[in-house]
Amino acid sequence: MRKREAAPSRPLIIEDEHYVPSRGWAEMIKKVYEVDPLICPSCGGQRRIIAFIEDHNAIDRIIQHLKLTFASSQTQPQLPMAAEERAEYL
Repeated sequence: MRKREAAPSRPLIIEDEHYVPSRGWAEMIKKVYEVDPLICPSCGGQRRIIAFIEDHNAIDRIIQHLKLTFASSQTQPQLPMAAEERAEYL
């Protein structure tokens, strides 16, 4: 009778080889809002991502705890309508 060889043990956690996250989202925010989200507005230092929160309930609790709103702090410019500018349309 032959002895069965033990299968090589596998690590429980497999780590990626130096994962570099995509910065595509940061470039889009920079183009749309003209602000680099990876630069600190206070000191100008480089920001880095330390975690992503994907649990919607946890995100809602954080937003409520910080008393954040999604209302814009800037007022929208009031553009005159074309009909208001020209008397010929009245």
